[in-house]
Amino acid sequence: MGALALGAIGVVFGDIGTSPLYAMKETLGTHGMSPHPAAVLGVLSLIFWSLIMVVSLKYVTFVMRADNKGEGGIMALMALAQRSVSGSPRARWVLAAIGIFGASLFYGDGVITPAISVLSAVEGLEIAAPQLDTYVLPICLVIIFVLFAVQRHGTNIVGKAFAPVMVLWFLVLAGLGIRQLVAHPQVLVALNPWYAITFFIEHGKLAFIALGGVVLALTGAEALYADMGHFGKRPIRLAWFGFVLPALLINYFGQGALLLHDQTAIENPFYKMVPEDWLYPMVALATMSAIIASQAVISGAFSMTREAMSLGYSPRMAVVHTSHEMSGQIFVPWVNRLLLVLVLLAVIGFRSSNNLGAAYGIAVTGTMTMTTLLALVVARYRWHWHWSAVITVGVIFLIVDVAFFGANALKIAHGGWFPLVLGVIIFTVMTTWRRGRDLVVREIKQSGLALEPFIANIADHPPLIVPGTAVFLTANQNAVPHAMLHNLKHNKVLHERNVLLTVEMLETPVADFEERMEVFDYGNGFYGLQLRYGFAEDPNIPVSLSRASALGLDFDMMDTTFFLSRETIVADARRPGMALWRDKLFAFLARNAMPATAFFQIPGNRLIELGAQVEI
Repeated sequence: MGALALGAIGVVFGDIGTSPLYAMKETLGTHGMSPHPAAVLGVLSLIFWSLIMVVSLKYVTFVMRADNKGEGGIMALMALAQRSVSGSPRARWVLAAIGIFGASLFYGDGVITPAISVLSAVEGLEIAAPQLDTYVLPICLVIIFVLFAVQRHGTNIVGKAFAPVMVLWFLVLAGLGIRQLVAHPQVLVALNPWYAITFFIEHGKLAFIALGGVVLALTGAEALYADMGHFGKRPIRLAWFGFVLPALLINYFGQGALLLHDQTAIENPFYKMVPEDWLYPMVALATMSAIIASQAVISGAFSMTREAMSLGYSPRMAVVHTSHEMSGQIFVPWVNRLLLVLVLLAVIGFRSSNNLGAAYGIAVTGTMTMTTLLALVVARYRWHWHWSAVITVGVIFLIVDVAFFGANALKIAHGGWFPLVLGVIIFTVMTTWRRGRDLVVREIKQSGLALEPFIANIADHPPLIVPGTAVFLTANQNAVPHAMLHNLKHNKVLHERNVLLTVEMLETPVADFEERMEVFDYGNGFYGLQLRYGFAEDPNIPVSLSRASALGLDFDMMDTTFFLSRETIVADARRPGMALWRDKLFAFLARNAMPATAFFQIPGNRLIELGAQVEI
């Protein structure tokens, strides 16, 4: 338990652990807010109770109960919520939209986190040596480029140093805070929620705007849930309540204590707490911590992409496993390149952590709100909570989420548009891909011949039979695969054994042993084979076929040929389904997607692909 908790400190808490670099500065140093004592105490009270309400109660206590066979994250939660209402297609569609939009905003978080974390860390140079301020941006760009360049080698490169660095980071956070609290302990009165209430009463609209900065103290809360599958609930809870939360609170209150007697420290209250002789080492430590925070979000984007591919919401892409011991350590080259370009553009375009702060909150609060909605569905329909309990918990959490989202919505014109635009684009791509695949499957099913009459006709009028096994990938076990019809039409032959293979991706991370494989004997040398995989697994058809002998279906891979119908998508405005521009977008995505054969790890020397044109 202790080792897992230590590992969680190194991986899970990097994002929320670097929030002290910029949260107080962004909240009190911008938007017309002045760091006078009442405002400092009010903001500190808001940060304290937000960490308790949102992170401790909502995520660590409530949302982490909604594990999908041990896995967390918004895609896993969406799948769990959909299973909870499996009898209602309309409800499943609504939940899918909620989950996909939350996931889309998470990608925006994956762009902004590296940018704001690294910028905030390196901006300490402006305090240590103001003459170096012109070098902050170039240094950030170099660090970010190197960070993404080493992703192909796996997280182990920086992972071995994760836990020690982050433990040191949190100890330093606490040490800096204690140093200020000893000198000015009166700041601890902000633990009283009355200071947050009076802050709103006295400042009105400015206090509401300040919520957009307070939410920066909560960034990374989603990672606690997303990384639950790697460490488990108890180690994450132990690390949070026993080490991370106290260190964060001590540092925030230390920054508040500093501001009570030196309002000019609002320029950068975190680095103003650091003794002058320790500024350069502190910049180095903060930069390493920022890299770790960025690494966690980037790895999360890789994992979410694999889950989206398996659940049918993303085009297939190459996935590289970077560890022989841990299946969760993966590298998605296409996503890595796209994130690198977007992060560099964000740093160049926004140029400072203050400017990025306006863009950050909208992505975080949007994902938080979607997570709350999905978790409430799970509580009602899977845990069977009474409606009164669901409504009570929902009202409390949603009031907080909507308040934070509304405060950040005021900053859309000042940078909040950036993650929203990214989210809308990704949402459009994901929903278009899912809808397009559904239309293609519908067209294939409608145009296919019924299987049973076909087998009976083959038995009465047998073609030339050749030895060996033919495996036909199909989406419909009740229809003749197009590849089989083409093979029979053009080559005038059938194999002595023909297997219709259907692959189904489940809404659970790992398929149970008893549901992984199902065999059907249709007679006359025709068989059906249903393979099932969880969304966190990598489908490997040859390996699965080697285990089919237990169900009476033996495969000799040297005597087995795979047939696949490769569809060419043609957009047709006359057909119902999607708008023409979405049809064209889906056709483009389909042309550039990784072939299904590579995704299912089918050997190329045992494969025959036959073309088929599908109009949608």
